[in-house]
Amino acid sequence: MSNLRILISGASIAGPTLAYFLARSGAKVTIVERSPSLRKDGQNIDIRGVGLQVIRQMGVEDAVRAAHTSEAGLRFVDENNKIQAEFPADPDNAMSPTSEIEILRGQLAQILFENAKKEGVEYVFGDYITSIDQNEGKVHVGFANSAEAREYDLVIAADGQNSKTRTLAFGDEAKDCIHSLGQYMMYFTIGRSDTDTEWANWYNAPQRRCILMRPDNTGTTRVVFAIIDTDPRLEEALSGSLANQKEIWRELFADAGWEAERTLKGLDAAEECYMQRVAQVKMPSWFSGRVALAGDAGYCPSPITGMGTTCALVGSYILAGEIAKYGNDYKTAFQEYEQKLQPIIANAQKLPPGGPKLLNPETNLGITILNTTLGFMTATGLNKLIEKLAEGGPDAFELPAYTF
Repeated sequence: MSNLRILISGASIAGPTLAYFLARSGAKVTIVERSPSLRKDGQNIDIRGVGLQVIRQMGVEDAVRAAHTSEAGLRFVDENNKIQAEFPADPDNAMSPTSEIEILRGQLAQILFENAKKEGVEYVFGDYITSIDQNEGKVHVGFANSAEAREYDLVIAADGQNSKTRTLAFGDEAKDCIHSLGQYMMYFTIGRSDTDTEWANWYNAPQRRCILMRPDNTGTTRVVFAIIDTDPRLEEALSGSLANQKEIWRELFADAGWEAERTLKGLDAAEECYMQRVAQVKMPSWFSGRVALAGDAGYCPSPITGMGTTCALVGSYILAGEIAKYGNDYKTAFQEYEQKLQPIIANAQKLPPGGPKLLNPETNLGITILNTTLGFMTATGLNKLIEKLAEGGPDAFELPAYTF
């Protein structure tokens, strides 16, 4: 590869993965990140199938496995904490609710950050892209905290589902790319108690509400509140204050039952919380001129698929591989990137009929039917039929080979 100068926006998962492989192939890579320092917060995330192959190629598999949360599996429970169905972690089943690798987002980000730094990747924290002006030769980029624009050969937007860089580069083409699934989530961390185990617990309450509690490896418990609702306050809260978000979730889950009282107290005390609209990103193309998209910025599959991290890892690997292969011929590189990755993303973004409503019933009767069905499946072994889905899952694709 020619000594390309490449700017990446976003220092979470896709950005550092892409930067590592690009730097190994000879590119001069800079990552710009809006946060003042590396964000080390975040919930449990999955690495599945070909995503694990990318981790191996980066030489960080041992570090990632050492940070595994050791989640034993997923249990569906009722208001009295009685187990209704149990899905143990199954490393041989790519579609298992608990994947072979469960790791906290912040810990994976730290591993990838350090790995990219070893290859000479430059990080710029506390800044972000404010303008993009490209021509056939270069991309001229303006920054919030720099008086002068800088010049790059390529720019990659890897700054998440709500990417601002995507909007700058793609304009109207990016206007309607976020497809809401009608669900909202609130993520936070609380202290552990005697009722917490190495299992993740999923509890459904009427009105399509869910509380998910998961173990971590730091002595705390990760909590997700989820609701499918058309209440306009939820959408408005996405851009509101944390205090306002907490107030809304407190009202919505006050009568949810099970561990609602405890988790709401934990929410009140939590300093690091994150509210999200559950959505998928679908763009007509993942590149525009010399700017390309990676990870959630280009093809977020939504958190309910469990495939976001894997898509980010695999997509970044393929994008880096094609740039390394074609060098200055960025148009061919981007076209090949799209062609090779599209089948994986199309599969990852497939949702069951009804989408998230399937596992979030409206009524007590619906919850009883769901729990009874899941309990019957696990008791009889019929849940093993889910493994058939893995034929089109993350293990079904062969990772392209590149020389870095």
